[in-house]
Amino acid sequence: MSGDIIKLSRNTENAPKSSVSTQTVAFSHYNNISAQLPVDPKTGEIVVGCVKDQAKQCLDNIKAIVESIDHVMDDVVKLNIFVKNISDIDAIDEVYTTFFQDALPTRTVVAVAALPMSDALVQIDALISNGEGTTPQAPCALIKVSRNTENAPKGLYSQTVAFSHYNNLASQLPVEPKTGELVVGGIKEQTEQCLNNIKAILESIDHVMDDVVKTTIFLKDISDAEVVNEVCAKFFPSYVPARTVVSAAALPMGALVQIDTSVSHGDGTPPQLPEDTRLLVIEANNTENAPKASYSHTVAFSHYNHVSGQLPLDPKTNKLVAGDVKAQAEQCLNNIKAIIESVDHVMDDTVKINIQLKNIADIDAVNEVYTTFFKGDLPARTVVGVSAIPMDALVQIDAVVSNCEGTPPQV
Repeated sequence: MSGDIIKLSRNTENAPKSSVSTQTVAFSHYNNISAQLPVDPKTGEIVVGCVKDQAKQCLDNIKAIVESIDHVMDDVVKLNIFVKNISDIDAIDEVYTTFFQDALPTRTVVAVAALPMSDALVQIDALISNGEGTTPQAPCALIKVSRNTENAPKGLYSQTVAFSHYNNLASQLPVEPKTGELVVGGIKEQTEQCLNNIKAILESIDHVMDDVVKTTIFLKDISDAEVVNEVCAKFFPSYVPARTVVSAAALPMGALVQIDTSVSHGDGTPPQLPEDTRLLVIEANNTENAPKASYSHTVAFSHYNHVSGQLPLDPKTNKLVAGDVKAQAEQCLNNIKAIIESVDHVMDDTVKINIQLKNIADIDAVNEVYTTFFKGDLPARTVVGVSAIPMDALVQIDAVVSNCEGTPPQV
């Protein structure tokens, strides 16, 4: 039956619509919601006001989408908050907490160089639980499990929220949990602390680092990536999760690095029967038809595949392709397509796309190429402008892909 699970793409008139993305794409036990700008859906314009007003509009848009599919805001398991000014986060927090009655979701906060509409100060996307699953799965009263440990930093979020076969961790800063302060040292020490915090959270819920399926690493200085990779290798000596490296204009607390993780959760959440996490297998794959990297091209677990950030590299030479942003976007998408096809999937299995652009004004040119890669409903999507991309590329794209066949021992 799992091989017949259907991807469900939906839009509502109560939130801004886009010709290049779907507001929400559900597959199995998760809904992936496109990044919401502070746009009034009635006018299509940015709301007038301060960052608090804009944050409220973003969250109102998410709420409208969530409610349009018979869910509530407390079904949100993860939020990604992109801001123009990192100092705005305190004002955003005043609004943010009013949208949740129960335990807060996990979250990532990062300042970026630009957002898709120049007057926008904030943009928010979301991942929500979907207990009813998608056809032909039978509705199930799955429970969201939010947990914290004293061995990792606490904040206005849950450290980890598990739902079904995934744990979604709050992005970890290089903060020493006992003092609440940044660790002393440079990028190496800060990366180690981020990963130690992740490790502490995982161990507190009886998981290990090899249960991580995807890391997104936000760096203040993209040239620090090599040192970060060296540190990551110590924490993932035998298996390397999918990975995307993103340039941050600023990070909370003036940090140099922040690490976000998605984690396999083979034991599931009640009323799913507990399974040994070693039995529900993580499937990491690479293909010769995509650029070589020091991490996995794609990591599948249960009903999702996580594809690493793809640069516009020719897989035969591992060098940037010649041409403008349109040519580079096409190469990124061809690389993603090659990875997806190498695991017997197609581009229309994609549920979420994340795009980073060196120049946010390039989005129209990218869209011309982007839409040609899909025949059915477009995925949910998030686009941000960044000051730098590895190898001085103009664009980088990663993806989350539905995996209807699941991973063993599912049938």
